[in-house]
Amino acid sequence: MTSILKLKDLVQDLVDKGATSVEQIHKAIAAMPFDALEKIEPLEDAAKSGKEIQANTIGGVYDIIRKVNKEVGKLAEELLNGVGSIKDDSENY
Repeated sequence: MTSILKLKDLVQDLVDKGATSVEQIHKAIAAMPFDALEKIEPLEDAAKSGKEIQANTIGGVYDIIRKVNKEVGKLAEELLNGVGSIKDDSENY
């Protein structure tokens, strides 16, 4: 059972790190149009505000993904521990 829980931890860690990597790329690509607009003086302040709002929104989405991943990991561990206890009980018969 320990190896299954280690596999669960590995998958959970990979999802978390993957979400963080994708978030960074997403933010960098999404900032490009705002970076261009910031170079136009009358639009500079609006572009900065829009860029900040967008970065916060993107960050929020990936925070939720990481939170869901954490909760799914907890649920998976509970279920796997339950399967292990059922298996242990069946071995006693």
